[in-house]
Amino acid sequence: MGFDGFSKRTVRFLAGLRDHNEKAWFEAHRDDYEQAFLAPAAAFAEALAPRLRKIEPDVNVEPRVNGSIMRINRDVRFSKDKSPYKDHLDLWFWTGDRKGWDSSGFFFRLAADRLLLGAGMHRFEADARARYRAAVLDERKGAALAATVVKIRKAGYDVGTESYKKVPGGVPADHPRAALLRHGGLHAGWEGKHPAVLGKSAFVDFVATRFAAVAPLHRWLRTSL
Repeated sequence: MGFDGFSKRTVRFLAGLRDHNEKAWFEAHRDDYEQAFLAPAAAFAEALAPRLRKIEPDVNVEPRVNGSIMRINRDVRFSKDKSPYKDHLDLWFWTGDRKGWDSSGFFFRLAADRLLLGAGMHRFEADARARYRAAVLDERKGAALAATVVKIRKAGYDVGTESYKKVPGGVPADHPRAALLRHGGLHAGWEGKHPAVLGKSAFVDFVATRFAAVAPLHRWLRTSL
């Protein structure tokens, strides 16, 4: 199946799920889930794969649920929000030997009225955080990251996230890269309304262009951590 865009039916399904997040509604619209959510998601991943591999040759693209297509069911075991489903489509294109959040990758989220695209790591585990801070403190690696962040922000992308109020112990508060040292994760992305090409095959180009723009931050994470 070739990719011809995400249709209005896809958007209607996401909006309906947002407004009626319950099993009965979902089951009544299972055909929409399979035909307007899963099928175009898999086709999109397949169409994007060669473009993405030009940006990151060893990126993993698996056009299936529990591969690059994240499950629509929410894990509600430890959440106060017991809504059974996510009201958006999440795709994850990871790097490394195994799928997980402990290495940088490219992320995609399509909601009923928004689109989010980016790359990086949203949260560092303790070991990764230690390696990240050491890299930021390294003159060569730290300077390279600072320059990359400036360039990406100037291009109109967001870079996050400062999770800590203070720099690590033993580091001067006025360190030239203090803001980066306060990060609990490192990622860059673009968020906005649906582009006009959402329902066309050219949507692949739209996404690939934005992934390419944030790829330098992804590469820094891969080579520095």
